[in-house]
Parts: sequence; C-alpha cells; structure tokens
Amino acid sequence: MLARVLSMRRGAHTEEEDELDEHSQDDSKTRKHLSIATRITNYFTRTGYLCPTIITAIIILIITSYFLQSRDLLCVSSISSFDRLSRTRFFGLDGLDSDFGALGVPWYLCRSKHGKTVEWTTKDLLQGLEEFVPIYETRPIKNNMYGMGFDHSFGLWFITRWLKPDLMIESGAFKGHSTWVLRQAMPNTRIISITPRHPEKYLKKGAAYVDGNCTYFAGKDFVDFGSIDWSTVMKKHGVSDLSRVLIFFDDHQSELKRLKQALKAGFTNLVFEDNYDTGTGDHYSLRQICDQFYIQGGGHSCFEDSDEARVRSVRKKFWEKAVDTQELCGPGESWWGVRGYMRDDFNHTNKPISYSQHFQNSRYVESILDLYWELPPVAGPSLTHQTRYDPARAPSPIVEDGRFRLFQRLGLSRLEPSVFNGYTQMVYVQISDKES
Repeated sequence: MLARVLSMRRGAHTEEEDELDEHSQDDSKTRKHLSIATRITNYFTRTGYLCPTIITAIIILIITSYFLQSRDLLCVSSISSFDRLSRTRFFGLDGLDSDFGALGVPWYLCRSKHGKTVEWTTKDLLQGLEEFVPIYETRPIKNNMYGMGFDHSFGLWFITRWLKPDLMIESGAFKGHSTWVLRQAMPNTRIISITPRHPEKYLKKGAAYVDGNCTYFAGKDFVDFGSIDWSTVMKKHGVSDLSRVLIFFDDHQSELKRLKQALKAGFTNLVFEDNYDTGTGDHYSLRQICDQFYIQGGGHSCFEDSDEARVRSVRKKFWEKAVDTQELCGPGESWWGVRGYMRDDFNHTNKPISYSQHFQNSRYVESILDLYWELPPVAGPSLTHQTRYDPARAPSPIVEDGRFRLFQRLGLSRLEPSVFNGYTQMVYVQISDKES
C-alpha cells in the first residue's frame, strides 16, 4: 500500500514536472528568439523612457501624414490654384517663372475703376469645358489655320452664353468660325458680322460657315466698325439697351482705337480675341497699353546684363512666342508697344510713340474700364503640348499641369494638340464714360 501511495505521488510529481518543463522550454524559446522591436521595448520599459518615445513617434507620424496629405490635396483639388513656380518646376526650369514674374509680368494688368470682377468661377469654367468639347468636335472648319483655336473658341462661347446678349456683333470673321461659335452659344440671337471678305468666298476652296440669321457687312457691302451708323443699325434690329449687346473684335486693329469707337457708339461689353503681349503682335493691344512701371511687375529693362535679359534669353529656348531683350527693345531702350511702336491694321500702320504717350494711353484706358478679365489657357502646356506662348506670361490655366485625369475626363485629350497653339490672352472688358 505504501508502495502504491509512493507510486501515485511519484506519478503526480512527474506530471507537474513535465508541465513545468514544457513552460520552461517555451519561455526559454521566447527569450532566445526575441525580436529587435521587443528587445527595444523591454529596454525602454526598464529604463522608464517608453512613454516619451511613443509620444515622440506619434508626433512625427502626425506631422509626416499632414504634409503628405497636403501634397495630395494640392494635386487632386478640382479648383486648386498652382502658382506659376510649380509650372516651371514641372518643366525643370525651377525658379524662372517666379523670377520672370518679379521682373516683368503685370500682375494686375489693366486696372478697372472700381475693382469689379467677373461673376463666374473656376468651377463654372470647368463645367463649361465639359459641355463645350463635344460641341467643338462638330465644328465645320476642322483646320482653322490663322483663325481661332480651341482656347479662344471656348472663351468666346463661354462669355457669350453667360451674358446672353440680345445682339452679337463681330468685327473680323475670316472663314466664319467665330460666327459658328457665337451661334452655338446663342442659337436664336441675331448676329451682325463685319468682315472685308464674305465667308462664302472661302466655300469655293474648302470649309467655311455662313449663318442664316446674320446680317453681313462684307464684300461689296463692307463698312468698317468705326464708320457704321450704329444708332440706325440698332433701331433696325430693335435694340434699345446697348448694354445687352456683345461686341467681338478679331480684326487686328488697334484696340485703343476700337475701345474709343465702341465707347462713342455706346457699347459696353467687348471681347478682344488677340490681346497681344508686349513686344509681339500686329496691333496695339490692351495688354501692351497696361504694361506700365506703376503696375506691380510692369515695365521692362533693356539692359543686356540684367536679370530680366538673362531670364528672357533662357525662356526663348523653350517657348516660340517668348521675346528676348533684343526683340523687346528698340532705339533708345523703347520697350513699350512693339519696340516703341503702336501697330495697327495688321501692322500695315506702324507709328512710333513716346513713353509719355504710352503712359497717357494707359491712364485713359483705366478711366473708362469697369472690368478686365483675361481668359486663362484651358490647360497647362504639359497637357496640351503647346510650345508657342510662354506660360510665365499667361494666367494660371483652368486645368493645371499634372492633372491628366481631369484633362481626360473633360474630353480635352481627344483633341489634336495643334488646336491649343493659338492662345493670345483673349480679354473681356466692360467700359463706361469717364467719371466727372
């Protein structure tokens, strides 16, 4: 019996030992194969630094996440506003845009009397683009060489549709593409088209557009905009409120001259298609007029060793329409207009003006200007692949560089790259008489 009891005790003891041995083996295995993270944690636990270390790690994680999220938001926001510096960085020209902006880009351009701005927003422009692309694809003149490209076609359509005028007048129609754009914006509104050669003449050689609800001052019936008796014409068309009329100028005449003629006739809403930059173009433009030293970023240096000359020289290598200092400056360091000249009538008239005259022109424009809005390019050059206009001299595009998905979603990727090469700062202005 004693032997049996001893045997039972011995068996129980062996079972407990086996269990202890098993736990001992597991514990030993765990200690033997501790991970580095666990060892570090054990160390900080013993030394009392665990909590400060965890807090520091959390702070670093939060800061890192914030910057990453901010960068992502900058890339995907549908109405984000990239500065011009980001566009040059995209092309590997880091800093040139910001330098150029400080040296010669009129940031405020033409100053209106009361600082009035347009009603539409970037969101409205994006929605308009989505609607206009399918319309543009149906255009009758597919190859509108020497005429408006996509950017200005969209601008004219958008402005016209937004204003909903009672009458549309265009000076300069060429083959009729702008007439077609106006018609797409306002299907039932009357159009008056003033152009030396009737668009129907182009039908003999190729595509053109002639509108059935349009009064043409063309061919043998041509009369220049400034010579038309607008009072009689308005009565004939039943228009009494001239603020309900939209004038579109694409006739390559001095915009100062057209501004005065339109104001004299009583018109207030004007669009200029070719608002050429300083040193370029075949006529005196509003942009040239408003490029003054008293405007922040306005005025230019003709000194060959200046920072502006250096920047211009580099940018000339990348953009076809960029102007270097030698092209910009004429005799006596005259940079205003085009080398100190006021061009008119497709550059058939080229009159030298002094800086004093140029300055007075800007003061006059500002005295009658209620609103000035330049159409932005529809998309950045990395998307459109345009190489003509210098993006440093243009407003930030509606669709910024790097936003290909939006560019594609709007249907812009379906268009030929050549249609984006005609941007020349189209501008919409509202004018009224000087305040006494």
